[in-house]
Amino acid sequence: MSKQKWKRWRFPTLLLGAVGISGLGDFVFLVAINLLVYQMTESAAAVAGLWIVGPLAAIFTRFWAGSIIDRANRKKLMIRTDLIRALLIALVPFMPSVWGIYILLWFVSMAKSFFAPASITYITELVPAEQRKQFNAFYSLTSSGAFIVGPAIAGVLFVMVSVDIAIFLNAISFLISAILFLFLPNQQEEKTSFKNPLSFSAIRDDAKTVITFGKKTPVFMLILGLYLGTLFTTFAMDTQEVVFTQRVIGLSELDYSMLISITGIGSILGALTVASFSKKLSIRFLFGGGLLLMSLGYLLYAFSTSFTMITIGFVILGFFNSFANTGYNTFYQFHVPIEIMGRVTSFYGLIQSAGQILLVIVVGIVADIFPLRFTIIILSLVNFFSIIGLIVLMKHRIYKSIFSEVENNQKMHT
Repeated sequence: MSKQKWKRWRFPTLLLGAVGISGLGDFVFLVAINLLVYQMTESAAAVAGLWIVGPLAAIFTRFWAGSIIDRANRKKLMIRTDLIRALLIALVPFMPSVWGIYILLWFVSMAKSFFAPASITYITELVPAEQRKQFNAFYSLTSSGAFIVGPAIAGVLFVMVSVDIAIFLNAISFLISAILFLFLPNQQEEKTSFKNPLSFSAIRDDAKTVITFGKKTPVFMLILGLYLGTLFTTFAMDTQEVVFTQRVIGLSELDYSMLISITGIGSILGALTVASFSKKLSIRFLFGGGLLLMSLGYLLYAFSTSFTMITIGFVILGFFNSFANTGYNTFYQFHVPIEIMGRVTSFYGLIQSAGQILLVIVVGIVADIFPLRFTIIILSLVNFFSIIGLIVLMKHRIYKSIFSEVENNQKMHT
């Protein structure tokens, strides 16, 4: 790597390392805490409760997290949330009851609700516009790698040592992430934390700011809404994935484990492809084309009758997931002003978390009333037609310029 190239990529590479280690920690913790709670209670309901606590904490936090993120020093905020998560996770093995673990998970999820929007804003500030597509591709690569490596590391630690040791090492991973953030530059010239103290009126004014932004950018909100619709349908299908693959298609637990690993490998290959050809691939192609091909993967999954057929579907959706994520993240960074990005991201995340909780309940009820294959097919078709609507919007001559790689938020004010 040349000196000039290293100078351009030095801080983005360090940022990828910090965010990647933090993401790896999330996956190790996810596997470890599920196993720990099951060992303590031998109750499937107690484990299911873990999947509700996180989104509930996110809903509670995201009402006001964006107000702090846009006023705070983002670098320091990410360091603090990493340190808080390290401390809380280190306390998990000492909890005598599952309720204590739920409480710690609540606060860990609150910290994550600050970290995620703050990191998106910081990435947008740190990474130059011309490098964002490639950076987002590498970011998707680290996320895919964490998805594969995290559970694998957790599994090895469970066998070789214990769940408690895995959790302590997980806490250390967040500490390492915080240390790496120390070497990154401050993107704000002065500390702005709490120049305007957080209050009910401040939160209300911030909500009005987000609503005003939405009214001024109706096309952006429509695109965001359609994208959110695709996330809801894929999340709904994912919640029934284990049951569908084993009860409907007849896969064994080993088959399912192989399927997840193959999907992760497909996602990594997709991210490498995007990173290699990012300069030649447009945001519109990455975002729209990636989502469309992902939806075809889900359709193949919904109609699958064999391991081979479902594997092809999962490889397709895994590979093109990296395209869609890179396209969406880059599009989002170009069109949401940095000064309100924390609030917009938190508000969007609030809707997403609420929708996920509702979907877990609704899909569970529907799957008991109707055949599960019928439910998955309907969800995959809704997902497909939502994406077709999004692509039609992308191809409309009036809105083509929205997907150009120029930082100009005024383009969406039509």
